[in-house]
Formats: sequence, structure tokens, C-alpha cells
Amino acid sequence: MSACWRAGKLPDLVAALPPDTTQWLLHHWPLLGRPAQLPPRAAQGGGDWLTWLVLGGRGAGKTRAGAEWVRALALGREPALFGPPARRIALVAESLADLREVMVEGVSGLLAVHPRAERPSWEPTRRRLEWPNGAIAQGFSADDPESLRGPQFDAAWCDEIAKWRYAQAAFDMLQFGLRLGPRPRQMATTTPRPTALVRALLADPRTAVTRMGTAENAAHLAPGFLQTVAGRYAGTRLGRQELDGELIEDRPDALWNRAALEAGRVRATPELMRRMERIVVAVDPPASSSKRADACGLVAAGIDAEGLVHVLADASAQGLTPNAWGARALALFHELEADRVVVEVNQGGEMVRTILAGLDPAVPVTEVRATRGKWLRAEPVAALYEQGRVRHAGAFAELEDELCDFGPGGLSSGRSPDRLDALVWAVTALALAGKDAAPRVRRV
Repeated sequence: MSACWRAGKLPDLVAALPPDTTQWLLHHWPLLGRPAQLPPRAAQGGGDWLTWLVLGGRGAGKTRAGAEWVRALALGREPALFGPPARRIALVAESLADLREVMVEGVSGLLAVHPRAERPSWEPTRRRLEWPNGAIAQGFSADDPESLRGPQFDAAWCDEIAKWRYAQAAFDMLQFGLRLGPRPRQMATTTPRPTALVRALLADPRTAVTRMGTAENAAHLAPGFLQTVAGRYAGTRLGRQELDGELIEDRPDALWNRAALEAGRVRATPELMRRMERIVVAVDPPASSSKRADACGLVAAGIDAEGLVHVLADASAQGLTPNAWGARALALFHELEADRVVVEVNQGGEMVRTILAGLDPAVPVTEVRATRGKWLRAEPVAALYEQGRVRHAGAFAELEDELCDFGPGGLSSGRSPDRLDALVWAVTALALAGKDAAPRVRRV
């Protein structure tokens, strides 16, 4: 069945079947799913796993695999393959928006994979799915680990764990809740990044690992998608991670490494923010607002009385017009009650000044100009990290990917390290520049 689907012959096969049989086949996942989308069995080396970790490229079918696994548990289907039925299931996403738009209401989410007669009812305000047989799935955000304290479950599906801001805290709270049923289990689906949690799961003997690439799911992707993105990213570090689903470790020649970033990670709390004596928002504006242009690097950082710098936010984005990135920078400035905006003016200094002054003339702005290469500007900042003088208040996956992929020749993808540039300007203004660059203001 799966082979017919991939070969484009499924419509011919289905047209010749009775309607009832057709409906059954179109929702019978053991036939439709690829082997990599089905739970590992003992015969495949899966064993008696506690965690099924699915590492896959973009569009590889991870979400569909997760939704079908939850569906099978909730309905008690194929227990020899999927495991014992589950009456209470946790759904943990990076955010509540991802929970709703990807795991539940997405095109491969839980509502879409059910035939209408079996579809659970969805209560968005309670973040709760209930099946006709009484099984319940409750949704959670990994941004709020404490919300997982108290509830208990037979099973859990965790999506995009490599992007979770408070990954270890959220995962730990979930483990205490997996205490119902004969064999509590969890499935984790993610595009791989070498985070501490992903590494820990890979090293755990109770983890069964499945890997899948984007190309394996070509029959369900837009025509030309693979040809376009593969031609641009094939063989690059970004392509191996985002398309092939490979776990790419740090570059040996990179200025930063993930172990050091993890060692210096702290939680962003109100108490931490009160300790900041000075906060800056650094902007590395793009030369163009085209969607293919460089991103606008936008990073906020603060420094405390002990001289420790804390990275507080990464609001970088691509395809922003000058007014849009200016408004974004000023919104972050006011949100964090920052003291200054630091802007690189190599790309149209007069335009930068005009944009910010037009949006909010009262905001203090420091203009900086790059006179050395990116590597030379970044080295002193990387040295501060090595000395333990820079910490990340939370996880900033895309920023940290750039840091750990930045070698003497730049990023392995060849793109501009815009997040890194903004970070370098922020840390430099706080810890390396003269006091005149960002006057100290005692925060209360």
C-alpha cells in the first residue's frame, strides 16, 4: 500500500475497491505508513523502549507518525505494534500555538488523521482532546514546565524537542507524570539539533531511534520542492540537518561549542531581569527586505553588577522592511526596558537613523560601524564566553546554531551570520566598548 502511494498508483488501486474498504484502507496506518514511521519492534532492534525518538528532516513525515501513534493508543488499535491502549495522553509542544496549529489542527495533526466517526472532540480553551471511547489527550507548552507538575499519563508525544526553550525542565516534569498503565511510553519527534536533551536521549539504552530524510516523503510534498531546496542546500551543514535529519555536531574550527553554551545557560526570571544594570538591543539590519535577503539580526543582552553578560532575546527575522525591523527593535527595547539600541550602520547609516528617529525619537541609539571582518569582531566575544562571562537566559536554537557553525570561512551554508553579528554588537557594547558607548543606568 505504501509503495503504491509513493509510486503514485494509489488512486487506481482505491478506485477499484468498495467504499467501506476504501475508507478503511485510507486510514489504516500500518499499511500507509513507511517503516520509519511505525514504532520499532524487537525484531528491528527496537526492544522494550521507553522513548521512541524520531529524528527527521523537514517534511519527512514526523508529525504524521506522531499523530498516528497517539491515535492508535487512544483507540486501542494494533497493540502488538503500537503498544497498550492509553487513556491519558500528554501532548507537549514548543508553545501552545504549535500545539494547536501543528499537533492538533495541522494538516498531519490529530484531527486530520482520524476518519470522521472516530475523530476526537477538541476543546481549544482547555487544550484537551476527548475520543468517543473516553480517552483524553491534554496539551502542554514546554515553555511552562510547571504545568506538567501534577497530571499523570499512560503516554506522551513530545514535538520538536530540540527547539524547547526549557527542554530539560519540561522533560523532567513529564517523566514524573508518566506513571499510568502497564507500560508508560513517550514519543519525541524533532528535526535534530545536538542539544543536551537530544544527546541524553540518544545515549539512553531505553531509547529507540528512528531517522528519516525529507526525500523519503517526496510523494506528499509540493512538486519541485526537493529539487529547489536540495539544489541549494544539499551537502551543506544546514541541508544535512534540515533535509537529511542528521545530528550535526559542532564544527571543530568554530569559535563556540554547545557544551560551553549549555554550561552557561540560566533561566530567564524576573529576578534575573532585576539584576541587569544595563540592557541593550543590537540590530544588524539587512541591505534588502527581500525574502531571500539576509535576515535582520536582532538580539538583546544585559549586564549585571558583577560584569556578567546575559543574552535575553533573539528576535531576528527575515524579509522585514526597514519600518518593520525598526518597529520590532523598538518593541523589544520597550518590552525589556532597555537603555539603548545599538545599530550597525554599514548598510545605509542615514536610513537607519531616519527609521529609528521617525518611529521613536526619544530612544537612545548608538551607531557602530564594522571596520574589521566578522571573525575578528567575534573572537573577543567568544573569549568572554570561554571565561564564563556570557550566559544565555533560556535557549535560542537558531542563534546557537549559528554560533556553533561559525568558522574562519563563515557559516557552512554560506549565508550571512546575522544573528551572530547582532549578538557580537550587543556583547561588545556591554562588556568590551567604552562606557560612552552605552551609558550605565541603574535599573530599579
